[in-house]
Amino acid sequence: MKHLKVAFLALLLIIGFNNINAQDKNNTWAIGLGVNAIDFYPTNSGLPGHGGWFDEFANTGDHFNIVSSISKMSVSKYLVDGFSLEAAGTLNRITRVGDNTISEISYYGLDGAVKYDLNNVIGNTSKFNPYATVGGGYTWLDELGTATFNAGLGVNFWFSEKVGLNFETKYKQTFESNIVQHFQHSLGLVLKFGGTDTDGDGVYDQFDACPEVFGLVEYKGCPDSDSDGVIDSEDDCPNVAGLASLNGCPDADEDGIADKNDDCPNVKGSKANNGCPDTDGDGVLDKNDDCPQVSGPEANKGCPWPDTDGDGVLDKDDNCIDEAGPASNNGCPVITEVEIAKLEELFKTVYFDSGRDIIKAETVSKLDEAAQIMLKYTTAKFNILGYADSTGSKKRNQELSENRANAVKDYIVGKGVSSTNLTAKGYGEAMPIASNNTRAGRAKNRRVEVKLVD
Repeated sequence: MKHLKVAFLALLLIIGFNNINAQDKNNTWAIGLGVNAIDFYPTNSGLPGHGGWFDEFANTGDHFNIVSSISKMSVSKYLVDGFSLEAAGTLNRITRVGDNTISEISYYGLDGAVKYDLNNVIGNTSKFNPYATVGGGYTWLDELGTATFNAGLGVNFWFSEKVGLNFETKYKQTFESNIVQHFQHSLGLVLKFGGTDTDGDGVYDQFDACPEVFGLVEYKGCPDSDSDGVIDSEDDCPNVAGLASLNGCPDADEDGIADKNDDCPNVKGSKANNGCPDTDGDGVLDKNDDCPQVSGPEANKGCPWPDTDGDGVLDKDDNCIDEAGPASNNGCPVITEVEIAKLEELFKTVYFDSGRDIIKAETVSKLDEAAQIMLKYTTAKFNILGYADSTGSKKRNQELSENRANAVKDYIVGKGVSSTNLTAKGYGEAMPIASNNTRAGRAKNRRVEVKLVD
């Protein structure tokens, strides 16, 4: 018997598994400490001083054997699917067997049990967790011992995730007639432990979606660095608070486009324009539009083309933006019939000495006046025609006519008229306008003319 007491005391030193009920994959181990009561009365109806089944089941004053110290220790381990395994050791002092009072004898019990969490059947009852237990063990009354079959019910009420109050009652069927069957009740505290929490965030690895990164319980152990309600692993902007609808990214201008994808993050715009506005709808974004309130082409930076001279031809199409002219002449003024006639008259007064291509001094002012008219019409093109009288050889007269036409052209170019608007050609002694038989006639034939090129 002495050895059995030593074995029992050793069991009490084991950190043990207790009640299965709220044990789970996270809290796989539990220990329990408490008191137990032995009741022989309601299980032995055929014996003197005993009642029938469950008679006076809760008559603690007349039938219960209790010691006023810790008299039960248990240790349990969660197995799977609501099942756990328990080992328990109890001690007591028996002075009552039914209604009979006896000399005090020692009671020791070593029991093992499989427990099942009834919440798996009836549904989650929050802090109230009932369970069923079945198993066997060995019980000693002083030197007498017997194996037992045990079955019972219990309940845990959890004050917190790890600490609870346990009550259990079980029936022990003995196999030796010198120790009768009995009920054993117990009441005590339960402490759960044993879960793994690698990152120390209070969420066990089993249920931690981010087991190696410190996180928050409400996000299953995952972090939310910017506290925007979107966990970092799903947050495209984990260090800046944003919106769940934008995967955790901010939208400063509230246009529905995340700032990181918004070319204009501080001004509300459209998705089609990557978050930028186009107020006038001309296809030129406001940030690139010199006239954001007025529609205009991109080629003119979003501004409408001007018409500086008011001739109805936009400057972009107007070759003469400071002078009015018809569209048919690209916005440039068209020389009038009157001025063409004036030019022809002015050129008729341009003369040369016989055999020379130098413009006579008295005709220079006429060319100056002609040049001023040509300068007004930048798109008008003219052909300057040179002629000679019949004096001399035809070859020489051809050269003279060409030189005279070029001399006039060069003079007019020198006054600012574009050379591209002028051509010069000599016709020699052909096409006289007067008789070459007289001095006066020959003087008239040594001439230049001007023709508008259509």
